[in-house]
Amino acid sequence: MNKIWIEAALNGPWGRERQPGIPITVAEVVRDGLAAADAGAAIIHVHAYDPSTGRQNDRWETYAAIIEGIRAKADVIVYPTIPLAGSDYASANAQKRFAHTAELARRGLLEWTVCDPGSCNFARFDEIADADSGFVYQNPMADIREGLRISAEHRLHPGYAIYEPGFTRLGAALAKGKPGLPTPIYRFMFSDEFAWGFPTRAAYLDAHLLLLAECAADAPWMVAGLGVDIGPLIAPAVARGGHVRVGLEDAPWRTPRTNAQWVAEAAAQIRAAGGEPASTKEVRAALAGKMAA
Repeated sequence: MNKIWIEAALNGPWGRERQPGIPITVAEVVRDGLAAADAGAAIIHVHAYDPSTGRQNDRWETYAAIIEGIRAKADVIVYPTIPLAGSDYASANAQKRFAHTAELARRGLLEWTVCDPGSCNFARFDEIADADSGFVYQNPMADIREGLRISAEHRLHPGYAIYEPGFTRLGAALAKGKPGLPTPIYRFMFSDEFAWGFPTRAAYLDAHLLLLAECAADAPWMVAGLGVDIGPLIAPAVARGGHVRVGLEDAPWRTPRTNAQWVAEAAAQIRAAGGEPASTKEVRAALAGKMAA
């Protein structure tokens, strides 16, 4: 039986005006992380917030409190985001952008990192007519190299969000050129609400996989996205040997489901497709010793 990893992305950068159900405070994020773990998630991805403003704030101390709070009661992989370069709160250079990642890694709190190998335009279909909407999600080469440097130094698996196919080609090339780097996890990003990447059709998943087979044939991958119900791709992912990410970061805006409900539904679909949600121990075992080159 295929052991399928489930990752729960708990909140994202949206704020509650866009995604009302997201956890904001440390206690709320810990609570949702534990509920997602109980529902079948082996991996938890989080964004830290300043509760006084309701906006993302990437202080390492906040992430440490979240990671330690979840791990005190559940053995799961917990990893943070990085500031959304191109937005109004991102840091000005690579070292500042990854400062919290470096500190958390130094303290032994990380197993995975975020290191997205490319840039793209972010625009929602329902805001196309608004001349002031949208922005460029920026990942300059200096930022990507800094994320990979930290990952190699501390033996962390980079999480690659693949918004466009070229991200796979660049990410694989950079990984192969970084001695000591653990294999990246390629997360194929689909969307219904954003005008980038592919919609949720199996033929487009196969396009991603054809390219991945050329660039990084043995790399682990998962289906995910933003502004999307990834459900239509869960059975195809199970059949093709992939993994699944769900949660309020990825879900359509204003979804009525909780993080735990998204995870539980993904677990049910995985089982219906002939797979079984993997434990954290099984995720770690699958990645043990896997290097980028």
